[in-house]
Amino acid sequence: MGQSAGLRHVLDRAAEGGRISPEEALDLYRSAPLHALGRAADAVRRRRYAGTEHIATYIIERNINYTNACVTACKFCAFYAAPKSDGVWTRDLDDILRRCAETVALGGTQIMFQGGHHPDYGVEYYERHFAAIKKEFPQLVIHSLGASEVEHMARISGVTAEEAIRRIHAAGLDSFAGAGAELLPARPRKAIAPLKESGERWLEIMESAHRLGVESTSTMLMGTGETNAERIEHLRMIRDVQDRTGGFRAFIPYTYQPENNHLKGRTQATLFEYLRIIAIARIFLDNVAHIQGSWLTTGKEVGQLSLHYGADDLGSVMLEENVVSSAGAKHRSNRLELLHLIRAAGRVPAQRATTYEHLVVHEDPAQDPVDDRVVSHLSSTAIEGGTAHPELKVVAAN
Repeated sequence: MGQSAGLRHVLDRAAEGGRISPEEALDLYRSAPLHALGRAADAVRRRRYAGTEHIATYIIERNINYTNACVTACKFCAFYAAPKSDGVWTRDLDDILRRCAETVALGGTQIMFQGGHHPDYGVEYYERHFAAIKKEFPQLVIHSLGASEVEHMARISGVTAEEAIRRIHAAGLDSFAGAGAELLPARPRKAIAPLKESGERWLEIMESAHRLGVESTSTMLMGTGETNAERIEHLRMIRDVQDRTGGFRAFIPYTYQPENNHLKGRTQATLFEYLRIIAIARIFLDNVAHIQGSWLTTGKEVGQLSLHYGADDLGSVMLEENVVSSAGAKHRSNRLELLHLIRAAGRVPAQRATTYEHLVVHEDPAQDPVDDRVVSHLSSTAIEGGTAHPELKVVAAN
């Protein structure tokens, strides 16, 4: 049997719901025709969501970056500042609560609380802030942080990772955002984030969280010099943990942005590589429910295309985002544009919750929400004109 016939056989098996091996995934990623790969991934998506396969989801959220002080100094990051440097800043609690109030006023349902590994911020810092957010805004879901922050805060406070997870969950953390995964295999991880925990340790902490009842998403940073085989190995490592815990709600690949960081754009993933990884993820991660397309790093057209390559979610109207924007991701959007992108891809848009339930299904375009304040990067230090609506009255924090 020739290679093309063999690839066809694997694609057909995957499209019908069969599990494929890492070796088969690598062959498909390297060699399967792009459209055939997309068709198979879309077949997997349609089977998984039979009955709602016509829907693609989005969420309204805000990334609140509480500090840029960081001791980890990852080479791909343009956001962090050395803790004692001139450019370092930290938001106070009143400022954070004001941003939460604005999120609620704009119909946002989720907060992603993310920042640097501050040398002084242990578990107590996160307990205090999560409890304050939940007290003022119980309707907001705190979907934040990741295993790297857990490892860091536990070390600062002198407790185990499990104890840190229990405490911040009790204080108000609802789920982990999968931050810090970057590349899980050892060689590329050491090359771009030498001071972070190992990929195996990252997964250990996520597995502990899942067993403690705290679900998460999983992510992958593409284009920092990793090989095709290392990309597939990253997926394998996630799938193996998911077989044991079932705690990863979604997989979200995104592409390295080359500005203002130490890698200086020496390598990047192409848009075709990105679409191929979306498709392979949908085929290979048969135990992960959702695949999210990223318009923020790849652009809106490619984000839209991802819906034809296995993605069922187009991410968020991100009211604030500073991290990848600092590295050159300058794409902006708003809710009406996101609804249009989903419809133009032949799908019905639906606003979702963090746990992917449909909050509003936008069946009729005539009934679309028209609040033009719901724009991405409403407030951003990284994008010029990021304070898009200075007239917006922010609810005063108590």
